[in-house]
Amino acid sequence: MSTTQKGAAVLERDGYMQGVPCWIDTGQPDPEAAVEFYGGLFGWEFEDAMPPGSPGPYFIARLHGGDVAAVGGKPEGAPPEAAWNTYIWVDSADDAAARVRAAGGTVLMEPFDVMSAGRMAVFADPEGAEFRVWQSGDHKGARIVNEPGSLNFNGLNTRDLSAAKAFYGAVFGWETLGMSGGNDMWRQPGYGEFLEQRDPGLRERMAEVGAPEGFADVVATVSPLGDDQVGVPAHWRVTFAVEDADATAKRADALGGHVVVPPLDAPWVRMTVITDPQGATFIASQFVPENKDLVPQAGSAVAT
Repeated sequence: MSTTQKGAAVLERDGYMQGVPCWIDTGQPDPEAAVEFYGGLFGWEFEDAMPPGSPGPYFIARLHGGDVAAVGGKPEGAPPEAAWNTYIWVDSADDAAARVRAAGGTVLMEPFDVMSAGRMAVFADPEGAEFRVWQSGDHKGARIVNEPGSLNFNGLNTRDLSAAKAFYGAVFGWETLGMSGGNDMWRQPGYGEFLEQRDPGLRERMAEVGAPEGFADVVATVSPLGDDQVGVPAHWRVTFAVEDADATAKRADALGGHVVVPPLDAPWVRMTVITDPQGATFIASQFVPENKDLVPQAGSAVAT
C-alpha cells in the first residue's frame, strides 16, 4: 500500500533496517532484451554496473535518477528460467547464514563480497522458497519504492504458513499481521518508527486512508498456495506499483509479455499478473483506496 500523494516530492531511501526487503533483481537469458522490455514498460533507464572484462552485465535500473532494480544475465550452468529475486537487508550476511541453518533452511550460496557494493548470500526456506540477503556496502538498496514503476511489495507464497512463521521469525524476527481475505502480512516490529523518522506523519497518513493498526511495520506479504496450485512450488514474488493496471497490462502485451491474470479488483488495489518475454512473472498493482473494503471472492487468491 502506498500513501504517496500525486505530485508530492519523491523521497529517496538511503538504507533499510535489519529484516526489511531492500532490493530486487532478475536473472535473464538475454539481459539486453529484458532491458528493452522493462524500459518500455516502466520507463526505467539503465546503466551497466560491471567493470570492463566482466563475464556478464548487471544493468542497474533507475527511475527519477534513483536505483529501483537490476537486470543481469544467467550464470553458466544456472537454470535457464528467468525470475525476480528478493533481497532482505541484514547487518551481517554471515550471521544470517547461521540463523538460516539453525532454523532448518538451506544455504544455497555462502556469503560473498560483491566488490565494494556489499556482501550477499542466497538461501532457501524449509519449503524451498529462495531468497537473498544483502549486507550493505556502497549499495544501499532500492532508492525509489512505492512510486509508479518501482517496487511496491515482496511476498511469499507458501503451503505451510505455520512453518514459514517459525522460520522467518527465527531468521529475521518477523511477526504476522492478519488482513481481510485470508492473507497475512509480515511485519517487523519497529519498522514503522524507522520510517516515521525519515517521513514524519507517515503513520497518520496511513490511518487516514484506513490502514489497520500495525500496518506501518509491514515489510512483506504472505499468501497460502491453494489446492488448485499443485504444481506451484513455494516462492517469493515481487509487486510493482503502477498508475494504471489496465494500461500496464496492455503495454506489457504490446512489448511481447504475457498477461497471465487480466486486471482485477482486490482489497486496496487493482492488479494484474504479467510474465515478461523470458518467463519472469510479477504483479503490477494500482493503489485504489476505494477498494479497501472489497471482499475477495473465494478462490480468487493470485499466486505468481
